[in-house]
Amino acid sequence: MRRAVELAALGLGTTSPNPLVGAVVLDAAGAVAGYGFHRRAGGPHAEVAALEVAGERARGGTCVVSLEPCNHTGRTGPCVAALVEAGVIRVVYAVDDPNPVAGGGAAALQAVDVEVEGGVLAQEAERVNEAWLTSVRLGRPFVTWKYAASLDGRTAAADGSSRWITSSAARADVHRLRVESDAVLVGSGTVLADNPQLAVRKAGLTDRQPLRVVLDARVRTPPTATVLDTAAATLVLVAAERADGPSADALRCAGAEVVGVPAAAGGGLALDAVLAELHRRGLVSLLVEGGARVAGGFLAAGLIDRVIAYVAPVLIGGDGLPALAGVGAPTIDSALRLRLDDTVLIGGDVRLTARPIRPGQE
Repeated sequence: MRRAVELAALGLGTTSPNPLVGAVVLDAAGAVAGYGFHRRAGGPHAEVAALEVAGERARGGTCVVSLEPCNHTGRTGPCVAALVEAGVIRVVYAVDDPNPVAGGGAAALQAVDVEVEGGVLAQEAERVNEAWLTSVRLGRPFVTWKYAASLDGRTAAADGSSRWITSSAARADVHRLRVESDAVLVGSGTVLADNPQLAVRKAGLTDRQPLRVVLDARVRTPPTATVLDTAAATLVLVAAERADGPSADALRCAGAEVVGVPAAAGGGLALDAVLAELHRRGLVSLLVEGGARVAGGFLAAGLIDRVIAYVAPVLIGGDGLPALAGVGAPTIDSALRLRLDDTVLIGGDVRLTARPIRPGQE
């Protein structure tokens, strides 16, 4: 199963809106006969890929798979039928499929006398597939907040300059994050201050470009903004409360898709409505890149699932801009605690990966 989970991770960035799945087929004697993973949406599922490698050796054998086999005909046939046809007599899987359309594979296999065991290494398999599972279970994309900051927590100097706090190696790693995400989001303030492109520009990673999203309640994004370069990526979604009017029309003429999103009670845009719109479009994961107000809004709404911070050995001090803005925690006891999952040295900077500790978690 650990090998199946490792295989599943190889599809990161290419399978959306489908899940990441890996599979290993053992022959009747328990030896590995084949393995595979789901490479892309519309392509063979992991079980089918592994069965093709195993051939006749799959008959009387076991399929070990990181997600419950699907029992649904979509762009490909159901994996349950493929397993039965191949003569597999036992299936071991890690995580139940929460999709009401494709789920139920375990029961379908048991109905034709295939032995089934679930829940093996479920925690490891859940982590690899967390974006897709979040999307199905919560009806919204999995949200990662990424930021780069100095050692004293500043994302820019007092004059707003921020290029470059981190090293080129850290910035290259951000392009990997973009490739792995279905969409990248910033606020209009970041567009006006930094004029970012938000596209993947690292050699070897440009086959897949994320959707670029700008939160722009007052339609301030200029039609000349670099983010509107449709040659760099295929689509820009500007979420604006006032989606009609000359400013919105000018953005549409520049190649943007402008979508009206309700306002939040305290001002700005309703972030849950933004995520619902992205989910409706089939987007599974979202990378929030800035700025401080946008990040503070997602944090206050409880909509951040993962934090990735690139911390540089630089001190800015003074009136440098903070990573977070908004009301914040009034006391240290009410501060949001995170579990630090990973620490990696990248080009002299440190990349920290952490996840909020939800109520009920240790």
